[in-house]
Amino acid sequence: MMFAPNGLARAALRFRPSAFVGTFIALAMAAMIASGCGILLETGVRAKVPAGRYADAPVVVAADQRAHYGHGDDADSEPITDRARLDDSLVAAAASAPGARTAVADVTFSVGGPNGPLTAHNWASTTFTGEQLAAGRAPHSGEVVLGGKTASVGERVSLNTPDGTRTYRVSGTTGTRDATAWLADSDALRVSGHPGRIDAVAVLPKPGVSTGTLKSQVAHALGGRAEVHTGNDRGGVQDPTLAEAKETLMGIGGSFGGVATMVGVFTAAGTVALAVGQRAREFALLRALGTTPRQIRRTIATETLLIAPLAGALGCLPGIALATWWFGQLKAKGAVPDAVDLSVSWIPLVSATGAVLLTALGAGYMAAHRSSRIKPGQALTEASVERLRPGWIRTPLGIAAAAGGCVCAGLSASLTGEDAANAALGIVCLFMLAVALLGPFVARACAALFGLPLRGAGAPAALAAANSRTNARRLASAITPIVLAMAFSSVLVFMHTSEERVTADQQHAGLLADHVVTADPGLTPAAVRQAGRTPEVTAAVGLLKTSVLVPITGGLDSATAQGVTGSVRDLAAVQDLDVEHGRLSLEPGEIAVDASLADSADVKVGDRLALRLPDGTKASPVVVATYGRGMGLSQVTMARADLATHVSSAFDTELWTKGGTEQGLKAYGTVLDRGDYTTAQSVDRELNAWANGVMAGVLGGFAAVAAVNTLVMTVLDRRDELGTLRLIGSTHRQVLRMIRWEALLVALAGIALGTAIALATLVPMMNGLTGQGPYIPPLIYGSFAGAIVVLGLTAATLPARAALRKGTLDG
Repeated sequence: MMFAPNGLARAALRFRPSAFVGTFIALAMAAMIASGCGILLETGVRAKVPAGRYADAPVVVAADQRAHYGHGDDADSEPITDRARLDDSLVAAAASAPGARTAVADVTFSVGGPNGPLTAHNWASTTFTGEQLAAGRAPHSGEVVLGGKTASVGERVSLNTPDGTRTYRVSGTTGTRDATAWLADSDALRVSGHPGRIDAVAVLPKPGVSTGTLKSQVAHALGGRAEVHTGNDRGGVQDPTLAEAKETLMGIGGSFGGVATMVGVFTAAGTVALAVGQRAREFALLRALGTTPRQIRRTIATETLLIAPLAGALGCLPGIALATWWFGQLKAKGAVPDAVDLSVSWIPLVSATGAVLLTALGAGYMAAHRSSRIKPGQALTEASVERLRPGWIRTPLGIAAAAGGCVCAGLSASLTGEDAANAALGIVCLFMLAVALLGPFVARACAALFGLPLRGAGAPAALAAANSRTNARRLASAITPIVLAMAFSSVLVFMHTSEERVTADQQHAGLLADHVVTADPGLTPAAVRQAGRTPEVTAAVGLLKTSVLVPITGGLDSATAQGVTGSVRDLAAVQDLDVEHGRLSLEPGEIAVDASLADSADVKVGDRLALRLPDGTKASPVVVATYGRGMGLSQVTMARADLATHVSSAFDTELWTKGGTEQGLKAYGTVLDRGDYTTAQSVDRELNAWANGVMAGVLGGFAAVAAVNTLVMTVLDRRDELGTLRLIGSTHRQVLRMIRWEALLVALAGIALGTAIALATLVPMMNGLTGQGPYIPPLIYGSFAGAIVVLGLTAATLPARAALRKGTLDG
């Protein structure tokens, strides 16, 4: 009975449509944010890819693709940066399972063929993939089977393998059109770049043995030395990028989605509270007429039930569209495998609708709590004059949030690397919470400060300043979403521009090479040595680019790494790492580390860095040097030999040369000069920039619409006030000028507070990450501020002009 619709609620919806339209918009947008991020989160949890080449292998054995750390309750894991592989001795162990008919090793790697790159496999893998010979026979040692019409049986072809260039006789061909090569098993293991290591083991059952039975038998035979996969899990074995894609989707949907949903719900709650607060006089009159507090609360609950479920349901439609667009962009940029599909179920949609319903109920109850309980006469008094006394709950919480933000800022300033970023992320949220909770006090301070110059700018400006001081709660409702839009957008966008600026500066200063050569699938050490003997080349260095996991504050963080083919002297000729301590060395078991990364990992010259190599193998090389240009070049530098057997492609990624000509080097691949290489590297960082931009757009756009919605609601609620001004002689133009001055004051106050919060977040964060202050491009900052001013003026002026034109201000 408490939530049964009543006539009073329906009458309020009918005769005060502007307040309810504003509330509806706010709740619908909150549902959009929550459902869109929830869909991405669910997609990350459910993401899978088809079994692919393992479709006919019911059981597949593979290595654990995560690096585990910690013990007991502190145990956790991170996805490794490349593929973890198995020792080939596990093939016999898997074959020993009672229900196994056979177990087959699978080896996959890239080679360079006569007409371009090829994907190479061991011939035994055709046992479960099903490729058939179109001509010739299976390969023996020194022979190869090629797909398509790459070559004819009996021809000899040269393949550029990770172990060097080898010549093979073509023993057969298959009907497939893919650029594929099959080597004898022994040859594939030897030249793959990771000898003695295999990608996976496919286990085929004996007749009558079920998949579940075989899985348990194989797992028992392996004794926990590898993971056993069946069903949809087999797709992740073929495509290890699925794990990273799942992390990306869950990061966007979970981490960012949590912040975005909190912001959306928080803003919607503020709009609901504003709408209810605007009706304080109405509730006071109802109390004077004998309405009980319970009836008022029931009215608010009924109104909420009439609009919140519909707003939530309709908001989920653009939420689905947002998730679909976002997911498509991630696919187009290669962050998600093409085989992964977007998962849309009832769970995020119902959750989003339920969240906005609970938000509306809670905010409405809290906003009407005082006016529904105090005496009718006192309610009428407080509805006429804004109460200046601080709230006993909001004020202490707001002060605590502000103090917490200051503590986080101080903590972030004392940290380095990712620690600084992690600590600084809480700053913006805490300060935003403080602004919202201390809104009336902040608004009065802004009105006093920004109102000073308005007092001498004519009667409309002076009246605008007086209105702002007198109606601080109304002003706070309009300022808060503007602060939110400015703060979050600035942090997300300027964090990237700052990192991009430092990266570009370090790369420009550290790149001494005249030419950079790239090739597909890569370059062998022999090719690097040959390039060093090319006329006019004074130094040539091969770089194997990859990533490693470094222990930082109890966890594992990814760091860029380069394995060097060449001498220290040659490396110094093409790359200036800006060594700060120690000296560079490329001896096995030694490593040079970016100084900021060394600080985060708490190591110095002479210490051992307990890192995880790309395939998850533990290593503890000695730190022999720290340097200052890790962001622009690479955060970890070591000998190629220490990395080559731990990556999927053991080719050198790039060849850097001092001297030489493009004509003389083009035999080794695509030649880029210094300027072209810098541009190409910037393209590799576009995904992060795009992600930050989208997040800033989602949060900033939502907050901007919320600000516009709030301004429209406040202006429409002031029809009686504006009508009084017209009755006492104010002209139509003077009323509009007063509204514009108030909107300008709101916009400038929001911009100033949002900028201050952004700087409090960015300064310690970037000092910790880069050792420099943030870089804020004036044009981008000006566009943010200009957009807020234009939106604020438009949102305040248009409803006021419409109200005046309709003649609603006549009394």
